Amino acid sequence: MRVLITGITGFAGSHLADYILDNHPEVKLFGLIRWRSRMENILHIQDNIELHEGDLKDIVSLKKCLSEIKPDRIFHLAAQSFVPFSWKCPSETFSINALGQINLFEAVLSLKLSPRIQVAGSSEEYGHVYPAEVPMKETNPLRPLSPYAVSKVAQDLLAWQYFKSYGLRTVRTRGFNHTGPRRGEVFICSNFAKQIAEIEKGKKEPVIYVGNLEAKRDFTDVRDTVRAYWLCLEKGKDGDVYNVGTGKPYAMQEILDLLLSMSKVKVKTKLDPARLRPSDVPVLFPDCNKLKELTGWEPKIPFKQSLQDLLDFWRERV
Repeated sequence: MRVLITGITGFAGSHLADYILDNHPEVKLFGLIRWRSRMENILHIQDNIELHEGDLKDIVSLKKCLSEIKPDRIFHLAAQSFVPFSWKCPSETFSINALGQINLFEAVLSLKLSPRIQVAGSSEEYGHVYPAEVPMKETNPLRPLSPYAVSKVAQDLLAWQYFKSYGLRTVRTRGFNHTGPRRGEVFICSNFAKQIAEIEKGKKEPVIYVGNLEAKRDFTDVRDTVRAYWLCLEKGKDGDVYNVGTGKPYAMQEILDLLLSMSKVKVKTKLDPARLRPSDVPVLFPDCNKLKELTGWEPKIPFKQSLQDLLDFWRERV
């Protein structure tokens, strides 16, 4: 089986590559990279994957890559995935996420390939959720509250439309927040962990800068999340959509307290207005029964272990 991961050098992409190499030796693994891609997340497995240079915004490069790889499965994880950046650069976010996916789909169709394609959506698609709508099911209305969320809704609906219009074998996942080692420092759990690691080593004053600590989010370990992605393509129905999460939300304050309990540092917290969003979703957590009933998937790694691994990751790097 020939498997392509777009975004293989990223957080989820590199963990998915690890999972496939460790559990599916029958797979020939390929990755899509750009000339400026940061490679540190896949240095340990680089000899076991075949990398091809292409850009989602350049359909010619995509056609070249796909014609050489001829994948049986595509995990489409490449995206501009940082919500605050989407407020600053909405058109760039939409171009990478929505238009980039159109280019990928059109390249597949033009080459008359028929891979199964996982499209990695986001819980942010649900956006403004009313109290009676939690935990959120796949049938919940989509009311996106950021340019990023709108771009992911577009990806989601395009995957559905290309399935219905052209028979493209897409499976959509709506991943809720996931964390663990290698998470980019701009994301909340990783940002807290890095600040604590820097304070421990005396590289930073004992002040943790925070945004909205009242928001509640569901967090899954990334290693469990990518296992769910694999199972969705293994057993999911073409055109269908599946929530991926634990069903247990944590307030940002709880996350900070858990991380601090793993350290001996004494800190103060300080609100950083730059970390507040123009509009924020107060609570996000899913009903994942659809995924569990279809695949038997359950998260295996406790949230506290995810945070410990993340903190240790930053202790080795700051």
